[in-house]
Amino acid sequence: MTVQSLYTAATGMEALETKLDVIANNMANINTTGFKKDRANFEDVFYRQYRLPGAEDADGNRTPTGIEVGQGTRVSSTQSNHEQGSFETTSNQLDFAIEGDGFFQVQNPNGGFFYTRAGNFGLNATGQVVLGSATIGYILEPNITIPPEATDIVVSADGQVQIRTQDSTTLQTLGQLQLAKFVNPDGLLKLGDNLYQKTDASGDEQVGTPGQQGFGNVRQGFLEASNVEPVTELIDLITTQRAFEINSQVVQAGDQIMQIVANLRRLG
Repeated sequence: MTVQSLYTAATGMEALETKLDVIANNMANINTTGFKKDRANFEDVFYRQYRLPGAEDADGNRTPTGIEVGQGTRVSSTQSNHEQGSFETTSNQLDFAIEGDGFFQVQNPNGGFFYTRAGNFGLNATGQVVLGSATIGYILEPNITIPPEATDIVVSADGQVQIRTQDSTTLQTLGQLQLAKFVNPDGLLKLGDNLYQKTDASGDEQVGTPGQQGFGNVRQGFLEASNVEPVTELIDLITTQRAFEINSQVVQAGDQIMQIVANLRRLG
């Protein structure tokens, strides 16, 4: 039994290390545009059954309970909190925030699309609207190209993109932004670069116009901040550290008991 307690406590320490990694990632991305914080979920592992509930005792009576000893815990999943982050004013005409549900679509160079809540867009050498990235410029889908003569860019809440030029102060429509949403956004694959990719778990994307059919509105000149709450993460960090220490004390207690058992012969 003492040996088993060592392994059981070790599962708790291993699971808590994973939770600590999740907290560290949340804290590291406290200033990442559009970042959604994660949470580690735990589940107990299988049980050693010494006596099943409802088994007959020596008198033939059914026992109301059994004897079951658990073997520890493990991380069952990590889930993202897709709660809306706060808005940061930038006054940049190519900064967009989504107020509500939805993701921007950008083109995957290998085919298909990626999805993002980060709206820090810019222009590439040909005037196409692209996502600001440290690797490559992911082209916004639907593709919108801003001509060089444009002096002003106006994007409405429903995603309509218009410009003014040097020759005309009248707004000219260039295109229409569209958003994508998923039945299970937790099923999206996280790729880094503020990008997600759909999977069988997320289901296929539903594409629509901002402000319609449950899609969020587009806010020009704003960025959505990370929804990480530092105080909450620090409290979670403290409780995780204390839980790790408690599991380490169980290991120490098991070791001490084994040492006492090993010394019984000497004492005799």
